[in-house]
Amino acid sequence: MLSNRHFYHRTIRKIVVAFGTIFNDIQLVRYTKDQRTERERFKVPLSYGSKEKYMTRITTDPDLTKSVQIVVPRISFEMTGISYDASRKQMTSLRNFASANSSTRMNTQFAPIPYDFNFSLSIYVRNTEDGTQILEQILPFFTPDFNVTVDFIPEMNQKYDLPIILNSVNPTTDYEGDFLTTRLITWDLEFTVKGYIWPSVNTSRYIRQANTNIYLSEDPTNYISTSNNKILETKTTPNPPTAKIDDEFGFSEETTDPNKPPATIIITEDGFELITEDSRFKLEA
Repeated sequence: MLSNRHFYHRTIRKIVVAFGTIFNDIQLVRYTKDQRTERERFKVPLSYGSKEKYMTRITTDPDLTKSVQIVVPRISFEMTGISYDASRKQMTSLRNFASANSSTRMNTQFAPIPYDFNFSLSIYVRNTEDGTQILEQILPFFTPDFNVTVDFIPEMNQKYDLPIILNSVNPTTDYEGDFLTTRLITWDLEFTVKGYIWPSVNTSRYIRQANTNIYLSEDPTNYISTSNNKILETKTTPNPPTAKIDDEFGFSEETTDPNKPPATIIITEDGFELITEDSRFKLEA
């Protein structure tokens, strides 16, 4: 698009996977009548798909022989929408930088674009207590948000906290035929994920030297920079010169006055002599 090279960070896929992983290890325990002895324990199945799809699969029974309690409890979720979030927008020109495993180049990437991802999660149960037991394993962690750290762009070494906000919880009870044998209870939970969409990753060369020239002009309205009115030259380099973006480094500055002659070093038998316009130093070996 827009003559840019192809890129695909799997951002939306990673958001869907991160959201589903949160609910992938919910277990349901059933007890005996005294509510003290564990009778059975199993992991609640989790699938991606719309609520209507799973309602059809659960309730359809052409031969009138399938029991609802055989296929529930289970959980399904789906992404229902994406919307731009202007409140989290950063400066368009802001960039991230990371090492490119090269002594001359580094990775660069413009700031991500904020989007809200809406998710719907449905819990299907046969018994009321099964539904409340599953809910009690979910609700305490959302206050009302829950953060998940995701490594979205590995080549940029950028890990982001993904806030997942619980917006609402609504129960629904459906009956077919006999109220006691075919009752299906569903809990619908609505979430908002505060995510991002990332642009392409580019490579740039390291800047190893920056030159700054200062000029003097008697008439600022008619300023022309020439070698005659240059009063100061500054050269800035990283220290050490081979430093990368992930290294700890400082800067070295070398300032010279172009109107003064450069210093001269004279090698003698006893050592060195440094001669400038204003002074003369003798350095013994």
